[in-house]
This record gives sequence, C-alpha cells and structure tokens, in this order.
Amino acid sequence: MARDHVLETLRDAIGDTPVLTDPDIMAGYVGDWTGRFVGRTAAVVRPANTAGVAAVVEICARHETPLVPQGGNTGLVGGGVPTRGEIVLSLRGLTDTLSVDAAAAQATVGAGVLVSALHAAASAAGLAYGVDLASRDSATVGGTVATNAGGLRVLQHGDTRAQLLGVEAVVGDGSIISHLAGLPRDNTGYHLPSLLAGSEGTLGVVTAVRVRLVPATRARAVGLLGFASVEQAVTAASLLRNGLPALAAAEFMLSPGLDLVIRACHLSRPLRGRHAAYLLIEIADKTGAYAVGSGTAVGGIPGSGTASRNIAGRGITGTGSAGRATVLETLADAVAGLPGVQDASLAGDARGCRALWAYRERHTESISTFGTPVKMDVTLPLAVLPSFVETVPATVTGIAPEARTWLFGHVAEGNVHVNVTGTGGEAEDRRIEDAVFGLVADNGGSISTEHGIGTAKRRWLPLNRSPSEIAAFRRIKQALDPAGILNPNVLLPDAP
Repeated sequence: MARDHVLETLRDAIGDTPVLTDPDIMAGYVGDWTGRFVGRTAAVVRPANTAGVAAVVEICARHETPLVPQGGNTGLVGGGVPTRGEIVLSLRGLTDTLSVDAAAAQATVGAGVLVSALHAAASAAGLAYGVDLASRDSATVGGTVATNAGGLRVLQHGDTRAQLLGVEAVVGDGSIISHLAGLPRDNTGYHLPSLLAGSEGTLGVVTAVRVRLVPATRARAVGLLGFASVEQAVTAASLLRNGLPALAAAEFMLSPGLDLVIRACHLSRPLRGRHAAYLLIEIADKTGAYAVGSGTAVGGIPGSGTASRNIAGRGITGTGSAGRATVLETLADAVAGLPGVQDASLAGDARGCRALWAYRERHTESISTFGTPVKMDVTLPLAVLPSFVETVPATVTGIAPEARTWLFGHVAEGNVHVNVTGTGGEAEDRRIEDAVFGLVADNGGSISTEHGIGTAKRRWLPLNRSPSEIAAFRRIKQALDPAGILNPNVLLPDAP
C-alpha cells in the first residue's frame, strides 16, 4: 500500500501520463542492453523537465522510496536496472534543451538528448562533439555523463568529464543545482560536473549539461594494420601516440575477433592473410594543415587517387598538392616507418574510412551472436598489456573449458574489453570475473575504464579503492543523498 500511495502522489505532482505501470511497457526498462541484468519495478516515471524530476525525487525522498535513474539503457554493467524493485526514473523525455553557442564552441544539452543528435547539432554549426561511441544512436547524453563514457576518440579529446563546463542536476532531497554559464575559467568552488560525472546517478540526477565543442574534422584517414604479435601492435600504438600529433584513435583487435566480425557481418577480408593482432588507427585534420585530397588503399575498400606509395607490399594511394601532403599521405608515411607492420589497408575517403571502422565497431554485435557475454572493461599499464592479453584466454578456459574469450579495445589508453561467451552459468561467470579482475589488480590496472561499476562490479571495487576512499565516497553520498534513495544498489559495495 505504501508504494501505491507513492505512485498516486507522483501522479498528482507530474500528471498521470508520465507514470507508467503497464507491465508490457515497463518490460523495456527493467533489463539492460546485454540481457544479463534483469530486474523489476512498480512503475516507470518519465518527467518532461527538470522541475518534474525534482518533484519525483522529493516525493521519493520523503517516502524513502528508492529510484534508479535511467537514460538510453545502453549500459553494460546493470547500473540503470532496478535490480531490487526500485522505481525507474527515465530521463528520455528531457530532450527540449539542445542549443549550440558557436561563438563559444559550446552546447547546452538536455539529459535525454541522444549523443547522435548532439553530434548533428554541433556539425550543423561547423563544430563537433568530442565523445563518440558505437551506441551513439541510442545512448543519451545524461547516461554518458553518469558513466563518464570515453568512446572511440578519447585519445584525442578525453572522456566525458573532460567535456563538461557546467551541469544542472537534482540531488537526493529534490533540490536543483544549476550552473550552466559555461565560463571557460570559473574558480568559484567545487567543480560539481566532475563530481557527478561517473557517479552513476548515486549523488544526483543530471538533467542538463554544458559541454565544450571542438573544431570539426576537415579530413581524416584510417588505417588497418596487421602484426605478428600483440606486443608489436602495442609498441606501434605507443610510437604513433607519441610521435603523430594528429592521431585521433588507436584501436586493437585480435585475429579471432576480426574473423568473427567478417563472418557475422558478411564483410570482406581487409588484409591478405591472417595476423595475430590488428591496429585500427585514425588521424584527423582539424586545422586545414593538409591539402585537400582523397584516396584509399587496396584491400577491398574502393577509392581513388593518383600519388602512389607502397607499405608492407601494399599499394597506398592518395592525392595532394605541391608542398602539402594529404592526411592520407601523412598516415602512409607514419605507417611506413612503424616496425612490425606485416600488411596495411589505408583509406582517406569517407566511404573507405567507414568501411575500415566497421571491423572494430561491429565487434560487440558480432560477439552477441553467441548469446549474452560476460563483459569486463578494464585498463592495464601498457608495459603489461601484451602479457595480459595473452594470459586472459587461458585463465578463462581454465575455469570454463567451453568458453570463448574475445578481446579488443582502446590500446593507446591500455583499455581492454574482455568479453566471454559460452560459460556455464552465473556461478561460473563469477569465478571468471574473480580471476580476471584479480589479474587486472595484480598488474596495477583498473577494473573499470568507461562502463562504470554498476551492479556488476561493486563487489570488486575494493580491488582498486582503499577502505578510506570507499568511506569518503559514502560520506559524499550521505551529504548529497541523505535519504539514500538515488540508485542505492550500484557502485558502492554493501556496507559492512
């Protein structure tokens, strides 16, 4: 009866329509994208503005009713799933705010705006947003703030926290904090955007943000490189990161994963033969420093060009003007100087770049053809990354002989996405996570790079955070969420 009273109070405060209780409708809100985490809820509440969010939070705080804030529900660690019957506070309706200040190179964005919509608005103003990810068409800006998402070009622009200049949010008692002026220099106290980014809805419900925009890319070139070993690929990525200022992305893949993508997505083989490890690299021109030109390497990716180079036995084509290389030629020169490259396919036109990126971006959907994977998103120091990548599959099969391990990630930051399919159930999944996270911690790494902690990793947080740090986290949460209603079952481990 108490929950029914809360729902009636919510309907009185924000109207009947935004309070959803139909089980068929709510089914889309109680499970995450992976299908691994499924919960239950008495209601999904969808306010249309910040005032509505504040009313919902205040009522739930007064009645000590827990909430789970939820954006596009594309999370991978169960952070937006009502695992213990919490009410779902959906922020998908907060889409009215999307304005670009071209002069300041900033945008003010509602939490429910899709990442792809922000990209489109920035592009229309001749600018770009620095955070991009494969789920851009379903992930919301608020969700990426809550998890401090990194994405595909974190090497060039940093994670979501690095883009934040201001925030509007509702804290645990229903109070609204709003600081969206976007002043690039503002030293008036604590930087609340940094605190709320990555807090997974445990400290406040982000309703809008002010973000920095970056110059639009005038031209880009992408290369897919094959190596005989992971160590050679990591070394090459380090050399490029330290010696190529225009480097925008450096992604690594392994032979089993690339073969899977080719089969699952019916793609042609991009390089001759198979290689133990692959790098996908992108360089971007945002300054106009390169000549206008286009071209694509051989390897099944169509393109055009006149000036020819040869890299690892492949014909690399591109066009340029006297005195200035094209961005493709610059990439070709950089690749030609890398040790260990066995084969390469380079692209300098939009179609060719998209085609090469597909081999990396389509890993997740291809892996999901085997069923729901166990996903572990970790970071290792570069010095130990090759040995970790080589050790993990054997570690997994030692626990689950029938399981398959798929590894890929943002190599320049030491980020590895560890996906395991074909396990024997929840108990075996836990044993695998115990072993892999333990291996990460033993090697000085982090158990979470960009997906957050959620419900999936909270028991392992002490591997990376000391008791004093976790106690400080609890004190911060108590200050901003005194009733303890905001996503109470994620991030922090159960209190002793």
